[in-house]
Amino acid sequence: MSFSYYGELCTEVYDLTKKIGQSIGGDLEYYREKLKNCKGRILEAMVGSGRVIIPLLESGLIVDGVDYSHEMLASCRKHCEERGLHPELFEADLKALSLPYKYETIIIPAGSFLLIEDREDALKVLHRLYEHLEPGGKLILDLFLPEQNIPEADIGKWSGTSTYHLPNGDLITMESKCVEADLFFKQSQVDYLKYEKWRNGALIQTELQRFALRWYGVEEFKYILQNVGFSEVAVWADFEDGKKPTNRNQSFVYEAVKSCEVCPGVKR
Repeated sequence: MSFSYYGELCTEVYDLTKKIGQSIGGDLEYYREKLKNCKGRILEAMVGSGRVIIPLLESGLIVDGVDYSHEMLASCRKHCEERGLHPELFEADLKALSLPYKYETIIIPAGSFLLIEDREDALKVLHRLYEHLEPGGKLILDLFLPEQNIPEADIGKWSGTSTYHLPNGDLITMESKCVEADLFFKQSQVDYLKYEKWRNGALIQTELQRFALRWYGVEEFKYILQNVGFSEVAVWADFEDGKKPTNRNQSFVYEAVKSCEVCPGVKR
C-alpha cells in the first residue's frame, strides 16, 4: 500500500485531535482567503474527516472531496450531513484518479501529500491532479520537513502511550514505533502505530497502522511540480504569500498553475 491508510480507531483519534474548522498553523484561514473568489469547482484531495472542506462549504464555495480511506470519508459525510451539507465525496486512489469534473483549484492541506510513500506513486498523483484541473487552474498544497533525524538506538522501540478520551467514556490509547528512518538520503520514515480501545477497563478493539512519510526538499518539490507541467510555481512560508522560506521549522505552501491549453468539453 502506497498510502498510510486511516482505519476506524485512527479516524476516531483524528476526529478528536483535528476538529472541524480547527486551524493548524493558520492553514484554514489561508485556504479560505485564497479560495474566496473561486466561482468554479474546488477539489480537496485527501479530504480526511472534513476539518477544512466543511468551513469552505459553509462559505458558499463548491467543494468536492476525495480520499482513499472509507472510514475517513464516512466520518466526513456524517459531519457534513449534521450541518445540512451535501458535497460530492469520492473514494479513490489518487494515482488512478478519474473524476467526472475539472476543477478551478485543487488543494491538499496539512502536509497530507507526504503520506504518499512511494516517489513514483507521488509523481503519478501529481499528473492525475494536473489532468483534473481546468486550463489556468491552480494546485495549492502545503508540506513540512522532519524535525530531526531519528537516533538509530530508538528505531524499533515503542514510545510512550498517548490517551484519548471519547465523548461516550471510552478510551483509545496509542503507541508508536519507528521501524525505518532515513530522513536525509532516502527521505522517508515508517512508523507502526498501535491503537487500543478500552471500555470500563476492558480492551474491546485493537488496530495497527503502518504510517509512512516521504519528505521533499523545499526547492526539490518546486522542480517536481515544474517537471509535471505546472507553471508559475511559487513557494511561500508559514501561510503568508510573499514570505520566503528561511528555515526547516516552517510550513511551506506551493501554488502552481496549469498551462492554459485548449481543453474542450470540460464539465463543471
